[in-house]
Amino acid sequence: MFVLCVFTLSTVAALASSTQPHIVFILADDLGWNDVGYHGSVIKTPTIDTLASEGVRLENYYVQPVCSPTRSQLLTGRYQIHTGLQHSIIWMSTPLCLPEGEVLIPQKLKEVGYSTHLIGKWHVGHYKKYCLPHNRGFDTFFGFYQAFSDYYYHNSTNGAHSAWDLRRDDLLVADEYMGQYSTYMYTGESIDIISKHDRNKPMFLMFSHQAVHVPLQVPSSYADLYKDVISDERRRTYAGMVSSLDESIYYVVQALKDNDMWQNTVLIFSSDNGGAPTEGASNWPLRGAKASFYEGGVRAVGFVHSPLLPPSLRGTINKELIHVSDWFPTILHLAQGSVGNLDLDGFDQWKVISENEKTVRREILYNIDPLYFHPMVRKGVEFLDNGYFDITTQAALRVDNWKILTGRPGKGNWVPPPESGLDTIEDDTMKQELIHLYDIGDDPFETVNLAHSRPDKVEELLARLQQYNITAVPCSFPKEDVKGSDPTLGDGGWGPWM
Repeated sequence: MFVLCVFTLSTVAALASSTQPHIVFILADDLGWNDVGYHGSVIKTPTIDTLASEGVRLENYYVQPVCSPTRSQLLTGRYQIHTGLQHSIIWMSTPLCLPEGEVLIPQKLKEVGYSTHLIGKWHVGHYKKYCLPHNRGFDTFFGFYQAFSDYYYHNSTNGAHSAWDLRRDDLLVADEYMGQYSTYMYTGESIDIISKHDRNKPMFLMFSHQAVHVPLQVPSSYADLYKDVISDERRRTYAGMVSSLDESIYYVVQALKDNDMWQNTVLIFSSDNGGAPTEGASNWPLRGAKASFYEGGVRAVGFVHSPLLPPSLRGTINKELIHVSDWFPTILHLAQGSVGNLDLDGFDQWKVISENEKTVRREILYNIDPLYFHPMVRKGVEFLDNGYFDITTQAALRVDNWKILTGRPGKGNWVPPPESGLDTIEDDTMKQELIHLYDIGDDPFETVNLAHSRPDKVEELLARLQQYNITAVPCSFPKEDVKGSDPTLGDGGWGPWM
């Protein structure tokens, strides 16, 4: 004990950093379930396929149906009902962001000696300076604030305003990169960060890709890879964007290897939500898409790859229930940090991934949105007067293999990729049904609504939804401040205005 007591803090920090891994989190935007090679796609993703096949594939892994909610839960480890961001996304002129009191993963990582970097998309608010990445724990930021941006001109528009949206920390730099394709640009930035990094210090790099979100833009050489297999132009361009994304990941991995960091790196890959078939993506054979609570909107492509994984687990498929909110405590475990007294909804899943343990997670609350409800409800609708939960409210919950959807869960079509030659199966229940109940274990494609045959299970899950609802904080979704957010009132780019 005496020997330990005389160690200096710097000695302890040095010992910790020698075993702390570098953590690289790659977040793809709007990547469909059926848009990676290892899920049977015609889209070429050799890097993703190799990393997944030599790592641990997460095949029961879930995110949120749209951008801001997934990012907020990844960064805080907390459900939307506990941060006030239950409704929609954060629009360009909305005076809203992750609440100032929320602790973000880069802040906790800095406490244990990590350098922290964010490249690409932010999209959890920017209306005040405290909302910005470099004020929320990231040492460096190179990217954009909004949901989307032009891949070459780096500007975003919301109808009222069109302005540049590319910054290095808080400095507007879009004019310096005019004409450079975003995926190339961000990949170059990641290589630069890696090559300059002090290898004796642990690094957290969050590469939040712009790809493959709209607008559909890619150098023609990538789209041309599919000219003989995909006739649909949007799908072909989208496929090219996925291949460019895959190539980017190759260069990031190569940079880690070239700088002798790879052997001590944990790489996590995830999509932020399901793909949008109207914009070239495919979630087939899952039902639904981006912006819906069906599996096609929330079941995500995900895997973990690391030389630190036990050889016996490399190349395995993990089917334990994992949610995007779990990355906060899982990453902190890897970093030898502590969640302290934070009230998290996520669970540490590292032993589930690296030791094949059973998960303690039995439930996922996808959301309860008090501002989005079914407007046309007649008296006499089954379960309307259930005594537990207002079923006109949009909500989604998973308990073990049971999944319940209330209100309007989003469009529930089954949409095959155009190159398959199959027809879309239209959803004909969305307007009539207020309750959807599925056994995801037996029916992963959500073809049979069991609500009418299992009223006991419906009531059980409605009661559980209400238990969650009691813990919800008020939903924050202020009216857009179109006048105040005018970028011409500032430096000409999207940025804080209050």
